[in-house]
Amino acid sequence: MGSTVLSLRIDGELLDRLRRHAARRGMTVQDYVVRTLVRDDFDERFHAAVDETEKFYGAELRHADPADRVT
Repeated sequence: MGSTVLSLRIDGELLDRLRRHAARRGMTVQDYVVRTLVRDDFDERFHAAVDETEKFYGAELRHADPADRVT
């Protein structure tokens, strides 16, 4: 997979906040933003997969008793 340049115009206040968040994690702003986007994309895809699974198996999946699980 290659990479592509994405240019954004953001205000100074937002950039300062991004810098602070990135610095707390020892990251560059670029790495912080990319990591956040990837995480959000994963979360969105995960929730969509859960929704599809619930549709497939029906409502009983959502209301299953955790005590019924086999471990």
